[in-house]
Amino acid sequence: MDVKEEDKSEESKKNHIIYYKSLINTILEIQNEMNLEKEDAIKEHLSKRIEAMEKDQNRIRDMFPDISKEEWDGHTN
Repeated sequence: MDVKEEDKSEESKKNHIIYYKSLINTILEIQNEMNLEKEDAIKEHLSKRIEAMEKDQNRIRDMFPDISKEEWDGHTN
Protein backbone atom coordinates (compact mmCIF):
# COMPACT_ATOMS: atom_id res chain seq x y z
CA MET A 1 0.00 0.00 0.00
CA ASP A 2 1.34 3.42 -0.95
CA VAL A 3 1.55 6.03 1.77
CA LYS A 4 0.74 9.52 0.59
CA GLU A 5 3.17 12.21 1.77
CA GLU A 6 1.39 15.02 3.60
CA ASP A 7 1.47 18.39 1.88
CA LYS A 8 2.72 20.93 4.42
CA SER A 9 3.16 23.85 2.04
CA GLU A 10 1.86 27.33 2.86
CA GLU A 11 -1.04 26.80 0.46
CA SER A 12 -1.93 23.52 2.16
CA LYS A 13 -1.62 25.17 5.56
CA LYS A 14 -4.01 27.94 4.51
CA ASN A 15 -6.53 25.43 3.13
CA HIS A 16 -6.31 23.24 6.23
CA ILE A 17 -6.95 26.24 8.50
CA ILE A 18 -10.08 27.10 6.51
CA TYR A 19 -11.26 23.48 6.66
CA TYR A 20 -10.45 23.18 10.38
CA LYS A 21 -12.51 26.28 11.17
CA SER A 22 -15.42 24.97 9.08
CA LEU A 23 -15.32 21.80 11.18
CA ILE A 24 -15.73 23.92 14.33
CA ASN A 25 -18.97 25.36 12.95
CA THR A 26 -20.21 22.00 11.72
CA ILE A 27 -19.56 20.39 15.11
CA LEU A 28 -21.51 23.17 16.83
CA GLU A 29 -24.42 22.69 14.45
CA ILE A 30 -24.47 18.94 15.06
CA GLN A 31 -24.31 19.47 18.84
CA ASN A 32 -27.34 21.77 18.59
CA GLU A 33 -29.13 19.15 16.51
CA MET A 34 -28.31 16.50 19.13
CA ASN A 35 -29.86 18.67 21.85
CA LEU A 36 -33.13 18.77 19.90
CA GLU A 37 -33.12 15.10 18.90
CA LYS A 38 -35.20 12.60 20.88
CA GLU A 39 -34.21 9.31 19.21
CA ASP A 40 -31.18 7.58 20.72
CA ALA A 41 -30.05 5.97 17.47
CA ILE A 42 -29.87 9.35 15.75
CA LYS A 43 -28.06 10.90 18.73
CA GLU A 44 -25.50 8.06 18.57
CA HIS A 45 -25.00 8.63 14.84
CA LEU A 46 -24.50 12.37 15.37
CA SER A 47 -22.08 11.70 18.20
CA LYS A 48 -19.97 9.45 15.96
CA ARG A 49 -19.92 12.15 13.26
CA ILE A 50 -18.61 14.66 15.81
CA GLU A 51 -16.00 12.15 16.99
CA ALA A 52 -14.77 11.67 13.41
CA MET A 53 -14.55 15.43 12.85
CA GLU A 54 -12.60 15.91 16.08
CA LYS A 55 -10.15 13.20 14.96
CA ASP A 56 -9.73 15.08 11.69
CA GLN A 57 -9.06 18.29 13.63
CA ASN A 58 -6.39 16.51 15.69
CA ARG A 59 -4.79 15.15 12.51
CA ILE A 60 -4.65 18.63 11.02
CA ARG A 61 -3.21 20.16 14.22
CA ASP A 62 -0.54 17.44 14.21
CA MET A 63 0.38 18.36 10.62
CA PHE A 64 1.10 21.97 11.64
CA PRO A 65 2.42 21.89 15.23
CA ASP A 66 3.76 25.46 14.92
CA ILE A 67 0.19 26.79 15.15
CA SER A 68 -1.14 27.05 18.70
CA LYS A 69 -4.53 25.59 19.69
CA GLU A 70 -5.72 29.13 20.41
CA GLU A 71 -4.87 30.13 16.85
CA TRP A 72 -6.65 27.08 15.45
CA ASP A 73 -9.74 27.89 17.47
CA GLY A 74 -9.67 31.57 16.49
CA HIS A 75 -8.75 32.99 19.88
CA THR A 76 -5.77 35.12 18.89
CA ASN A 77 -5.06 38.72 19.78
